[in-house]
Amino acid sequence: MPIIINVDVMLARRKMQSQELAEKIGITQANLSILKTGKAKAVKLSTLEAICKALDCQPGDILEYVKD
Repeated sequence: MPIIINVDVMLARRKMQSQELAEKIGITQANLSILKTGKAKAVKLSTLEAICKALDCQPGDILEYVKD
């Protein structure tokens, strides 16, 4: 998939664990794992907004386009 989700990178930069992020944004760890592994087919804008707010970053820090 040409869209890469860099949640792990931002978690490491912010020294935050997945469980803490999941609690802050109100989703399950299983759903966060689906996002982190790139298995998600879609991301709600409200979820992306919550991730950016919790990690103090921009959507471009989370989403990356890579040509096939």
